[in-house]
Amino acid sequence: MTLSRRDFMRSAHAVGLFYASFSLAGCASARSANSSFRLIPDPAKRLDLPEGFSYTLVSETGGTMSDGFFRPGRPDGMACFAHPDDTDKCILMRNHENWNSTPVGSPFGKGAELLDRVSESQLYDRKADGSPFFGGVTKVVYDLKNKRMERDFLVLTGTAANCAGGRTPWGSWLSCEEEVLTAGKESGKYHGFVFENPSSATGLIDAVPLKAMGRFAHEAAAVDPESGIVYMTEDDRSGLIYRFIPNVKGDLARGGQLQALAIKGWKSALTNNWPEDWGGGGAGRIKQGQQFDIEWLDLDDVESPEADLAARGHAAGAAYFCRGEGMDYGLRPGSASGEIFFTCTQGGAQRTGQVWSYAPDNSGADVGKLTLLYESGSADTLDLCDNLALAPWGDLILCEDGSGSNYLRGLTPDGKIYDFARNAHKDEAEFCGACFSPDGTTMFVNVQEPGFTYAITGPWETLRV
Repeated sequence: MTLSRRDFMRSAHAVGLFYASFSLAGCASARSANSSFRLIPDPAKRLDLPEGFSYTLVSETGGTMSDGFFRPGRPDGMACFAHPDDTDKCILMRNHENWNSTPVGSPFGKGAELLDRVSESQLYDRKADGSPFFGGVTKVVYDLKNKRMERDFLVLTGTAANCAGGRTPWGSWLSCEEEVLTAGKESGKYHGFVFENPSSATGLIDAVPLKAMGRFAHEAAAVDPESGIVYMTEDDRSGLIYRFIPNVKGDLARGGQLQALAIKGWKSALTNNWPEDWGGGGAGRIKQGQQFDIEWLDLDDVESPEADLAARGHAAGAAYFCRGEGMDYGLRPGSASGEIFFTCTQGGAQRTGQVWSYAPDNSGADVGKLTLLYESGSADTLDLCDNLALAPWGDLILCEDGSGSNYLRGLTPDGKIYDFARNAHKDEAEFCGACFSPDGTTMFVNVQEPGFTYAITGPWETLRV
């Protein structure tokens, strides 16, 4: 994410923007308005979970990985893959959201003493001062049976602010750069691209940006396995929802067409539901459950040095979404076809989050349905939903990045919110990267600071409310 709720509140105060929900208890305390499941306080002050659930600390920032590099900081987006040879194991592909300005957490050590082990083709870029960028991806092999990490190692490096991304049906992880940097100023190369990482990687890969997928503040991605189309969010208050139609299904490096979502009959729509005096289209203009017909607009000059893709798309009629972040594809139980689910972190009249779904129409008509599934009414209920994952039983697991205590919230298909976990660590950092093992027995999740990866197990059937 680019702007925390704490940062937003400070900036809002500076310009005199106060609103009713500012004083809600959820903005400053651990109290929650959701009471579906009682969370048991963790004596270790790490994760509060419902009765019967437990966690294992998979890894934490720092320490030496299996390849000799240091474990990078700020773990973020993540996906889980089946192990090719052992059903008792799985593979995690894990992002590290290290920005140009991030001072610590490099895999190369404080003085970059390990950098000489990386080839020029493997290190995507260096900063203006010549030091390496150290955003990127690590791979974790996890033993589900014995509940322990077997090994982890560096796969992608030299990139900036690898926030979220998405898994592909062909077994790779799309790691997305959120920081859009200009070559010759902050960096040696342009940034704001997607990088594909095979889950079969055995070490560092060559860092090759998929430039045809656009240059913008990339957040998350999701692939429709039927069409091979990649959908993407943009973490900006004036961001678009994109899709990339590859020239060759399953081979993104061979290029394709980038498009932006537009709402039929509502040119250049504002979907944030902010009150008009906040620059929106009016509080509550879009009702929860409201559905829209959409169309897709072709975009050109998608890697423009001006980084003006969203502005040009909006001027052509594409809809603005307020900080699109988490995204996942899935088929809910009882549904005939899959959907793309995504969050807008500061969308909604209270600026505390929206959850949307897009149902593609793969019949060849090139249309689909967009639905506002849920809008947070207060920070006590849902505070800045970020990454999300579709659970095996059909609920959406939402990672919070709010102020005070952050939760993992569940959203049922009928629109009910419940608390599944609370970050009980004193740093109260955001949750990110929630994902499930292929057998559905384990949920993995990151806490970004000080940098923990957890594996959670328990009676998942009790959450099927």
